[in-house]
Amino acid sequence: MSKLFNLDRAMILTALTVLGMLLATLALWPLQGNVAAFFSVTGLSLVYLSGGLPAAWRAAVTLWEERVLDIDLLMVVAAVAAAAVGAPFEGAVLLTLFSISTTLEERALGRARRAIQALMELRPETALRRGSDGTVSEVPAADLEVDDVVVLRPGARVPADGVIVGGRGSLDEANITGESMPVSKEPGAQVFEATVNLDGVLEVTVTRTVEESTVARMIALVTEAQAAKAPSERFSAWFGQRYTVAVMAGAILAFAAFYWLGRNWEEALYRSATLLVAASPCAIVISVPAAILSALSAAARGGVLFKGGAALETLAAVDIFAFDKTGTLTTGKASVTGVVALDGDERLLLSSLAGLEAYSEHHSAAAIRQEAANRGIDPVRVMNVITRPSAGIVGDDGEGQLWAGNPRLAVQMGASIDHPMLKALAADTQTVIYMGRGSRVMGAVTIADQARKTSAPALAALREGGVSEIVMMTGDRRPVALRIGQELGLKPDEIHADMLPEDKVRMVGDRAARGKVAFVGDGVNDAAALARADVGIAMGAAGSDVALQAADVALLSEDMERLADAHQLARRTARVIRQNLVFAMGAMAILVTGGLFFQLPLPLAVIGHEGGTVLVVLNGLRLLRDPIRGGGTKPAPKTPAHTNSTRRIAREAYSRKVPRRAGL
Repeated sequence: MSKLFNLDRAMILTALTVLGMLLATLALWPLQGNVAAFFSVTGLSLVYLSGGLPAAWRAAVTLWEERVLDIDLLMVVAAVAAAAVGAPFEGAVLLTLFSISTTLEERALGRARRAIQALMELRPETALRRGSDGTVSEVPAADLEVDDVVVLRPGARVPADGVIVGGRGSLDEANITGESMPVSKEPGAQVFEATVNLDGVLEVTVTRTVEESTVARMIALVTEAQAAKAPSERFSAWFGQRYTVAVMAGAILAFAAFYWLGRNWEEALYRSATLLVAASPCAIVISVPAAILSALSAAARGGVLFKGGAALETLAAVDIFAFDKTGTLTTGKASVTGVVALDGDERLLLSSLAGLEAYSEHHSAAAIRQEAANRGIDPVRVMNVITRPSAGIVGDDGEGQLWAGNPRLAVQMGASIDHPMLKALAADTQTVIYMGRGSRVMGAVTIADQARKTSAPALAALREGGVSEIVMMTGDRRPVALRIGQELGLKPDEIHADMLPEDKVRMVGDRAARGKVAFVGDGVNDAAALARADVGIAMGAAGSDVALQAADVALLSEDMERLADAHQLARRTARVIRQNLVFAMGAMAILVTGGLFFQLPLPLAVIGHEGGTVLVVLNGLRLLRDPIRGGGTKPAPKTPAHTNSTRRIAREAYSRKVPRRAGL
């Protein structure tokens, strides 16, 4: 409410300022005599009171509390100087245009900050909760707790993050992941708050409360990202503050110089006030945040979260991309394609292997557990499980040490994999997981993973976008890596297999010496490589705390083309910033030259200054319509009465004022 009041107050003051300017203009024409004098005094007084006093108060508070010389102070000084030399009308023009441009700028930047708020307002207020006795009752979404079961009717919005335990259907996840097409869901699939159930009746077990949901974390991350300043923002603020002090000092020197050259004090003061306006760096300093805020908001609506403007700027400069394979370029949803038990007992092998892999989060472990479940095989109980990075997993079933992993782990355990049946598997292009007890190999399973359908187009788009080098890094065997790499259009020298985590870190570091490097992974594994890269990018991060925290950029969906979109958005943002800076500096140079050598009128300097500021803000706002948010802008299905938006929560999350142009 306070934000709306402040916004309304600004609009009212601007309207009064414009009204005063109209009255003062009528006094010049067509009114005459005493009526004209009355309109002139009334109009000019209204302009100076409604347009000048608030600006002077803001400037004084800023100067006193933050020791920052604000642009408001420069404008007020220039207006007072104009009035002091008998040109109050010109000062009124300055205050009127300044009031209009400031209000437009705040509304425009507020639009950039509120672009993500539309998503927050889709959060349902109520949910249908099933009780222990089977009855269904409507409760506030905020009252849901972990392990509660909610019922989703067709058209209803998901009230909290959860897992489907009953029913099948399609969900519209565009508002969260940016995915443009509905996603089919079945029991065991994860669902996110604020997404829409398009068809079917679903039963969902809540896994996160409203305060801890994906949407809540998006609010926090986007808010932090918009508050954090990019390097160019920090520099422009640093430069702007110091330059503003120089402008004030220069205006004083200009007054002295004009007076020394023989101008009377009124003309010297008028000319120095004109220079004060012409040289003000407002448009220069606002050029960067206008573009950064718009890009961050557009990206968030498209399912891409940047950890602030620094990540956005760095991604624009990236020309080398390194990719993890499993779960990033591939679906990560592997399946068991073959089982080889050297003693002929496949059920015993799968039972032991599933018991061991029950403690692993690796994609291949899920495939093995699923294969055992499909065959109705119960896993054995395994204890003292230890994961060996890039090798496998080791545990104890009470009869001895069990292990499962790649050839590297077999060597560590002193086991031989030279058996003819195992050699035949190694010659294949599928992933092989060996299983053994102590130094004896019991058998192996083969697992196949498929490349994502969007991976090849995404890599092609990155190359077309100017990326000079793309490499794939994996701990898998080279035949497997080559098969996937060829499907994605990668050359053999761009495919690196049999890599340990430290190998990936070293390779990323080597490439970082040649240029900016982005490493793309699933956010769970390869944390060291994500940290070593100039930009760490997590794939499919929706619902993953680790992914959201580990990376500089989080792609909420598993659509690889979002990565190419994010890279293009970053580069477009860099171009817009350059355009703004060139335009702002060029306009300022022209205005200053006119003020020094061509007797530029004060109103014209005001129009050039304020008009330039508004133009650079509007140019930055173009990024709000970036194609990256194509999936997040389609109309949402009509929401039933029992799923109204939680507007109160959304407004609380965004109850921050649009910051004034600090440092100007």
